[in-house]
Amino acid sequence: MKHCKQLAALLLAAAMTAGLSACGSDGGTGGEETQAGVAVQVETVAADTISTDNRVSGKVAADNEATIMVAVTAKCTAVYKNAGDSVSAGDVICTLDLDSTLASAAAADIGYQSAVRSYNDQKAILDKQVSMAADNVANTKALFEIGAASQLEVDQAELSYQNAVAGRDSALSQLEAGIQSAKSSVAQLNTALENVDSDGNVTAPMDGTLVSMNTVENSFISNAMPLAVIDGADRMKVTVSVSEALVPKLRIGDTADVTVSAANQSFTAVIRSVEQAANMQTKLYTVTLTVPAEVGGLMSGMFADVTFHTDTSENAVVVPTEAILTSNGTQYVFIVEDGSAKYVEVTTGLTGGGVTEITSGLEAGQTLVTVGQAYLADGDSVRIVGGED
Repeated sequence: MKHCKQLAALLLAAAMTAGLSACGSDGGTGGEETQAGVAVQVETVAADTISTDNRVSGKVAADNEATIMVAVTAKCTAVYKNAGDSVSAGDVICTLDLDSTLASAAAADIGYQSAVRSYNDQKAILDKQVSMAADNVANTKALFEIGAASQLEVDQAELSYQNAVAGRDSALSQLEAGIQSAKSSVAQLNTALENVDSDGNVTAPMDGTLVSMNTVENSFISNAMPLAVIDGADRMKVTVSVSEALVPKLRIGDTADVTVSAANQSFTAVIRSVEQAANMQTKLYTVTLTVPAEVGGLMSGMFADVTFHTDTSENAVVVPTEAILTSNGTQYVFIVEDGSAKYVEVTTGLTGGGVTEITSGLEAGQTLVTVGQAYLADGDSVRIVGGED
């Protein structure tokens, strides 16, 4: 197969040379002499950094709203911001009388800490009892071996050990249930007091405009509706769904290249969250990226092409992917040495951004054929017409 391709390449190169000779001649007089060799373009092989490109599709979504809920009924004692006002993250928008709720939260936290300490203390005691019972079994068996204890005593020692283990496990199970109950109470109260400080002040979680404020001074708030809604600055986000193979390679703070064709925008976005649980239906993981503030023209619902760069290799031999040829599963390239093409088999690594890593076969500084390689055979004379020699 390879020889057939080489023959075809030679015939094509000969035909091209003949055609050029015909076009360059003028009845055999006055024409320029045609140069020998297959015309190619080359570049010098160099080391560079390469990353694997993982391209997925996502969507643009609004990222500019915060809803403040207080999951308890309470009296509003002061209002500092009204609907339409601008707020900054951390601004106090109102104060609630949450003394009893705050006291309950403090008590719940104390209860949780107490349950944890009790569990640890009891576990230490019970573990010691189990250890002593295990030692007793070992000692009784040793005495039995020398005739100083009976089989009945061995059986009783083993039964005592089993009872100690069962008693420990039962007691710890009950204590664990108490810890989980206390932890649940703390979580519920913490949720109720999100965005509320220890003085009952409700704070804005983000910069923006207060678009609704559902309380006035000396009124009671309801836990059935938002206390306030804030529209942030005109910011957008991009969400994508990735496979279980890709998600372990992504980290919060990593960057990705994003293109939104509908808005004619390309930019670099930062990963701000990576879901740790897959969607039950799709089995994919949601990744959210923050769009830079200076990027405009995006609208919610637009499609986005997102490219994550992973598996980076530094100081690697990198060549244009199109320079690599394949025949019968073997990858190879052509280099130029002393005016002739040389066939070189290569092993490839990472691929991304139109280039491929060469892990064996090439070295930096060699002259690689990047255009015209499909018409070459090993040993062909070449004529460099472009690129970097």
